[in-house]
This record gives sequence, structure tokens and C-alpha cells, in this order.
Amino acid sequence: MNRWNLKTACATVIVLCLGGVAAALVSQYVFDMQPCPWCILQRVIFLLIALLAALALLLPVRGLQQGLAGVGLALAASGIAAAVYQNRVAAQGFSCNLTLADRIIGALGLESAVPFLFRISASCMDAAVNLLGLPYEAWSGLLFLMVGLVLWAGLRAR
Repeated sequence: MNRWNLKTACATVIVLCLGGVAAALVSQYVFDMQPCPWCILQRVIFLLIALLAALALLLPVRGLQQGLAGVGLALAASGIAAAVYQNRVAAQGFSCNLTLADRIIGALGLESAVPFLFRISASCMDAAVNLLGLPYEAWSGLLFLMVGLVLWAGLRAR
């Protein structure tokens, strides 16, 4: 019997997203891998997806659950886009100042509200590091892909 459903998918997504943010914080505070604006934006996206998945778990109406999962799926796609942009464009430049990511983080006021989580402390070029042979943002993109696939599977489950 197949036990996969939207609620299971949402619970899995919460674990994946919070695990990704936890890994980023360990990288930052234990291994001194300082984040750039695009890194911080991806943290924000992971946390938004986790929040939407948690709300979907709490709501009893399937239509609302599906809507929140659909928004989470769109956010996962935007996370992939952010990771690709960071890899292809931002990591090649000397500065991330005034990029879309920098403006979003600044507009939300996250850096001053929760600095241990959202403080930008490196340029995109300085933040360009490899982990096990892959750029760090590639790992983030792969995690966004996994999150998106889990949400897609949950939306398709009966």
C-alpha cells in the first residue's frame, strides 16, 4: 500500500529545507564559509518553503494544502534560478552590491532583524567555494530540485 501523500511530502520538505539552512549555518559558523547576498536569498527561500509546508500540514482543507504546496513548488523553482544565477553570473563578479538578491534582503530588513541567520558577510566572488568538488550553490540548487520533486510527487498523490 502506498503511504505517500501531500502531508508526507510537506513533512519531508520541512526536513529538507531546515536541514539545508542548518548545513549553511554550520558551514558559516564552523567552517567560516561566509555568505553572499545570493546565499542569504536562498536561505530565505528555503525557510519560506518550510513555512508554507508547515502551514499545509496544519490546514485541514486539501485545496489550501495544494495551493500552499504549489506556491512552494514555484519557490523551489525560484531557488534553482537563484542558484544558477549565483553560479553563472554573480560568482564571476567582484561585487554583489545592488543585485536583485541584495535589494530583496535589504528591503525585507532581515539582515538587521536576524543577523546571525541573514547577515551578508562576503561578496559573491569571495563566497564561491567548492564542497566535494561542486560549487556550494550547486548543492543548494540540487536541494531545491529535490524539494520541488517531493512537492510535485505530493501534489500528484491521491
